[in-house]
Amino acid sequence: MKNFLKTLIVIAALVSVQGCKKDFTNQPPQDKLTVGTFYKSPDQLLAATAPLYNIVWFEYNDKGSIGIGDARGGDMQTNDYAPFYKFAVPSTDVNTLLTAYKAFYKTIAQANTLITNIKTYATGVPDANKNAAIAEARFMRGLAYSYLVKNWGPVPIIYDNVAQLEDKSIKRNNIADVWKFIIMDFTYAAKNLPAVAPQNGRLTKYSGEGMLAKMYLNLAGVNSSGGTRNQSDLDSAKYYAADVIHNGPYTLAANYGDLFKSANNSGGNNNSESLFSLQWVPSTAVWGTNNSFQAYMAKDGTITGSWDGWGAAHGASADLIKYYISHPEDSLRRKATFMFDGDYFPQIDQKDGGYHYSSTGIANVKKYIIGSPADNGGKGVEMGENINTYMLRLAEVYLIYSEAILGDAASTSDSQALTYYNKVRTRAGLSEKASITFDDIFQEKRIEFAMEGVNWGEYQRLYYFNPAKALGMIALQDKGSYTIQYNTGTNNPRTYTVTYTSAYWPATDQTIYLPFPESEMVKSPGLADPPVPFNFSLLK
Repeated sequence: MKNFLKTLIVIAALVSVQGCKKDFTNQPPQDKLTVGTFYKSPDQLLAATAPLYNIVWFEYNDKGSIGIGDARGGDMQTNDYAPFYKFAVPSTDVNTLLTAYKAFYKTIAQANTLITNIKTYATGVPDANKNAAIAEARFMRGLAYSYLVKNWGPVPIIYDNVAQLEDKSIKRNNIADVWKFIIMDFTYAAKNLPAVAPQNGRLTKYSGEGMLAKMYLNLAGVNSSGGTRNQSDLDSAKYYAADVIHNGPYTLAANYGDLFKSANNSGGNNNSESLFSLQWVPSTAVWGTNNSFQAYMAKDGTITGSWDGWGAAHGASADLIKYYISHPEDSLRRKATFMFDGDYFPQIDQKDGGYHYSSTGIANVKKYIIGSPADNGGKGVEMGENINTYMLRLAEVYLIYSEAILGDAASTSDSQALTYYNKVRTRAGLSEKASITFDDIFQEKRIEFAMEGVNWGEYQRLYYFNPAKALGMIALQDKGSYTIQYNTGTNNPRTYTVTYTSAYWPATDQTIYLPFPESEMVKSPGLADPPVPFNFSLLK
């Protein structure tokens, strides 16, 4: 673990107090500040935690979320990420596998550093402010571990950079212990974050509770089997989701498509549905604080208005195309997520009257594709679009709540479960259901969160308690090629002619987790040893 633990972004924590305004991630680090003179006021604590909202997550957002969240989840396909949806990722992959793995441990290392520094140097600062800053760090640390354990299985728990930095023999910890550590971090966060965010886009106690609901839903299946889960964990997921829903300040955005525009009345950055989003700066002045998603995923430069826009080969999987074609009633979410031949987007390329999309091959990505700076009030640059990245939305909390109520039952007609499940559906223009199953909720999540880096985690969560079902669902995903052409003149619904060349790449018990990067195995040979229990008595 030595190599990535040495990559500590300490200087990124030492941002100026002047950066602690409304746009709290907008100021670069100031290298004249030292640890001993920082952390002396509530504003400085806010400045110290600001980099946790963007730069430490950059390498994950830049490429990792696409490969390990969307391609691996069977929602998109492209030659760039083929090893991920074919479950054949080599340990030598440095572009996505290594960068994502290191990004999570960078986040953990930064969080650990901040926790230590705040405890050591934040003298004279009210305890509530100190605890809230530590809670931000622990929230981010817990989230990074959740990605690690879902993608790599047993991973080392690094809680003290100094004590563990030189330990090349450090071993992986059991999956159940990693989840216990995650729950401890989010429990602390929920108890110590403020109910009202001190700045737009900051975490609140409800952000922590929303993540606790999500993590308990995952934990419920750990060490379970036969399709059943731990009821106590399901109850905890229900409890925390209910508090967010009934007492938090969040509401669903009125229009699904508005969520993925940079600014408007019902959606846009830090809207009423966002419990936590990465806070990107629409500039590349400080590399790593920028959102590069559109640069890689937009079909061409006509969309971005510049030399970026390299996403012509990236698009929906054949499996999702089959869903969209058989469910034309779900066109609102489809058009906000993927472009189909004949689609028109008036908010993109406005100077030329809007963007008319034409492609008979792959259906390119639309979600988070917002157009040029001129289309967004002048905000944004090449490789730095003016839109934040959702890490938790209220819609997900609604579906977590419904599933926690359902539990292991075959179906439910519980009024609360149906109310919040149907809120997600009716927002998408779909009819309500009078009874729902696990498969209903699973499918709803898949379509609602396609291209948000969420869906692989759902298959992994299912694998914990019903591996045969998870592997069976993955095996049925069509990841072959296709052509799709709009049938001119059709409307309400629009119809398409699609030709598929089907291909299937199942996962196995041996490939369900990603390999550890080869360079990490060389530097930390203990990663090859069997996982061991974590000694929780070491935590201070």
